[in-house]
Amino acid sequence: MSGHVNMMDDVLISQLPVSILRSSLRVLVSQWPGARQTFVDHVRGRLNGSPPPFTPPKDLFAGSTSLVRCAEYMASTRCLFSSNLASNSLPYLAHLINGIVETNARWQPNSGLEGLLEKACGDIVQAIQALKESLLASIDSGARKQELQTNLTHLSDALWGCEHYCVSNGLSYPFTRAQLQVDDFIALAFPEGQVRSDSTSSPSMTTTEPIDVAIDPIIAGSLEHIQLGSLTIPRLLNGLWQMSSPAWGCASSIKQIAALSQLIQAGLVVTDMADHYGDAELIYGGFRNRLKPEVRERALAASKWCVFRSLKEPVTQELVFNAVQERARRLKGRIDILQFHWNNYEDKNYLPVLAELVKLTKSHAYLVSHIGLCNFDAEHTDEVCRYLLEKVGEVGIISNQVQFSLIDSRPLFKMIGVCEMYGIKLLTYGTFCGGFLSDKWLGVKSPEIYCEAVGLTPSQRKYYDVISTWGSWSDLQALLYTLKIIADKHRVDVSNVAARWVLDCPAVGAVIVGTRLGVSSNVRSNLQVFSFQLDEEDKKKLEAVALGNRARNLYERIGDCGTEYR
Repeated sequence: MSGHVNMMDDVLISQLPVSILRSSLRVLVSQWPGARQTFVDHVRGRLNGSPPPFTPPKDLFAGSTSLVRCAEYMASTRCLFSSNLASNSLPYLAHLINGIVETNARWQPNSGLEGLLEKACGDIVQAIQALKESLLASIDSGARKQELQTNLTHLSDALWGCEHYCVSNGLSYPFTRAQLQVDDFIALAFPEGQVRSDSTSSPSMTTTEPIDVAIDPIIAGSLEHIQLGSLTIPRLLNGLWQMSSPAWGCASSIKQIAALSQLIQAGLVVTDMADHYGDAELIYGGFRNRLKPEVRERALAASKWCVFRSLKEPVTQELVFNAVQERARRLKGRIDILQFHWNNYEDKNYLPVLAELVKLTKSHAYLVSHIGLCNFDAEHTDEVCRYLLEKVGEVGIISNQVQFSLIDSRPLFKMIGVCEMYGIKLLTYGTFCGGFLSDKWLGVKSPEIYCEAVGLTPSQRKYYDVISTWGSWSDLQALLYTLKIIADKHRVDVSNVAARWVLDCPAVGAVIVGTRLGVSSNVRSNLQVFSFQLDEEDKKKLEAVALGNRARNLYERIGDCGTEYR
């Protein structure tokens, strides 16, 4: 009875306020595995059957209601690329950008329209990223390939026309990120085609002007550093996971460059990203390439090659080289640490892939300097190291990136022992639990995680689940209270104490701190982690409230490091 809805349920659905209806749908999608596909398939079918209208440009950019109409238009466009109709969204995005020129639109710095266009830029980045991640499915026939190429060309032409318009009229250009992402995808999907790859042809010169930033020797001198392979790195890394979605907020490339400059100036010179974090590699690569040579050499890129589906061809030197070269191309230079993630352990091809990656660090060091792992568990980290010792003659792995915090202390059980055996360092994320381990949440009631009015980020929704697996909200409050007592003792913030505890654990090399580039900054607060040390009494207090049975139960329920992603 797939068409039947219980009568009372039907009444409830029809009468619920939109906010409750949305939170209810989020509950279904998150807690029932089959619900997401049913939901997306239904939405996609409706949108295919009745596509959104193309709002006339004059309604988007002229008149007293234009901001509202423009926001509504972009909302309907987001529905397209968010329901696996990314290719269908391209004409809508091109229509929006062409409308700017057609209506002779104007905006002031920091105005409502400029902010809306910056969000639209983030939407384009997201739509193109969706196409990247389903590249083969998107162009599985000649007709669809031609349609996709035509739509991309129209969008690229619209972006370049808009840039000329903005430069000619003294307006800020909000779509630099989108332009880079579109051109990158065209180069990836249609290498035989002509792409405007010469950035000097960009009239605004936003991608070529040198960035005059220097590392502050006083601030940088206060940081702790660690040796990782041949690299000497600070024990805080900049994480760009938030660039994987506009849900964390959007900022123009100018604001993002300013944020990256602040990080470099503070001596935080290592930035972690991935091939699927939106346009993170493109933004950081363009930024690093514009730094003065003496600063550029110290600005390091830690990126990833993440294999979520089985490879469609045998593992060869050429296959691995091409994968590395693709990431180096986006970064416009060397990958200092390439971290490798493999989704399916039953497929043992990750072993020869890693062997080829380690060999590349010797034969093509200008492309990739070091190899690390990402979300490997202890058992398979050990397997990898034994295999490499046998096949290559060395471990060749310098790091493993895993989730690690006072809440999620799974690395303590097996991972640290394996790392110490082979000389591997952990690069940890989730150390602040999406911000829950901070002063902000002390004394606060448990949030309604599915209610958008609460304003939780995707990270916080994820880590709320981790917290709930570890203990209750009252247990978290007890931990925060203990953190606060220790933070006040050392005159630092709660988050600093949480990070310091992880940094003091064996085999931990560095903590990765997520940064919402151009949206918000916590650089000054984060640097305080190097201003104090936890004494034995501090550690005993923290471990008494955070570890023990709670840690063991979480380990047994979730599994070893990285299991939650498999």
